[in-house]
Amino acid sequence: MRFSFNCQATCSQTKARAGVWNTPHGIVETPRFMPVGTLATVKGLTPAQVQTTGAQMILANTYHLHLQPGEGIVQKAGGLHQFMAWKGPILTDSGGFQVFSLSELREIKESGVTFRSPRDGRMIEITPERSIKIQNSLGADVIMAFDECPPANATRVEVERATQRTYRWLERCIQAHERPQEQALFGIVQGGIYPDLRSEAARSLVELDLPGYAIGGVSVGEKLELIHHIVNLTAPLLPPHKPRYLMGVGTYREMVKAVAAGIDLFDCVIPTRFGRHGAAMVKGERWNLKNAQFKEDFTPLDETCPCYTCENFTRAYLNHLIKSREMLGYILLSLHNIAELVRFTQRMREAILSDRFTSEFAEWLNTSPTPR
Repeated sequence: MRFSFNCQATCSQTKARAGVWNTPHGIVETPRFMPVGTLATVKGLTPAQVQTTGAQMILANTYHLHLQPGEGIVQKAGGLHQFMAWKGPILTDSGGFQVFSLSELREIKESGVTFRSPRDGRMIEITPERSIKIQNSLGADVIMAFDECPPANATRVEVERATQRTYRWLERCIQAHERPQEQALFGIVQGGIYPDLRSEAARSLVELDLPGYAIGGVSVGEKLELIHHIVNLTAPLLPPHKPRYLMGVGTYREMVKAVAAGIDLFDCVIPTRFGRHGAAMVKGERWNLKNAQFKEDFTPLDETCPCYTCENFTRAYLNHLIKSREMLGYILLSLHNIAELVRFTQRMREAILSDRFTSEFAEWLNTSPTPR
């Protein structure tokens, strides 16, 4: 079997676990943060630079790649791995979240979603079948089912309707999937902030015996307490011998609490977005490198970090680059930020393997959530 998940260790006090997930393009040691490469590129970084961060798996986006350059071009190039020169595993999102964020431009029907392209104004229809066909052409190791992701302010009736439709669409995705030996199709558990809907959705998806499962719709505007509650409820309902992926989460506390619930994989655009705005992630804090306090600070960004940025450059130099709006500054910060989040999840993995998770990450587990 080309896909398999092996749990190596579990925490004695939480549901945290460390594992190895085997894919056609290599292993992923979990827990693991996955950098986002929306348009077949992690913004500002070469694949070689991304590899130095310790990243093992990256994401690309079906919706954006469909609009530009088109899945046909990627397929002619030999698939995403060849097209973007990334040798490791790749996951493609279904495009559902992006389509549903176009509230002014789209229409939802049982058949799928019709929307006006923000790129050129043409009308496009994406159905579950078409989403899967596009992802089959792109050739990522993991492809995501096309789901309906309701906003945080949706009513219970709207969330229930979306959750039921997500399940029907998943059944259609399974039927449309033409490369199951090469690409693992993950289902997405929706249900908003309603525990009963989440539980029902999780149990229904588990019965379909998919290669892996994701929890979606938990970073679309809800309060952090609700996110933790939903993840704690949902994760244990998913099969222990399959990878569990929490979509769109990449802050320290939320990752620690999710790992404690049994989550294995994370993704978020935060590290490169912060980098492009001149900010660094350092030991759980966000630092603005434009600040005057760094102007004559000739120490590394983080003396404990082994990334290229921290091993070669000072805070003063980064301050100079950002204030000068030099591209190198944004690149170096993005590189560090990805390395920081990958390293943070690696630390959790090592702590689980030695059963030190609750003691080593107590500050994140025991404090009340506050936005960072």
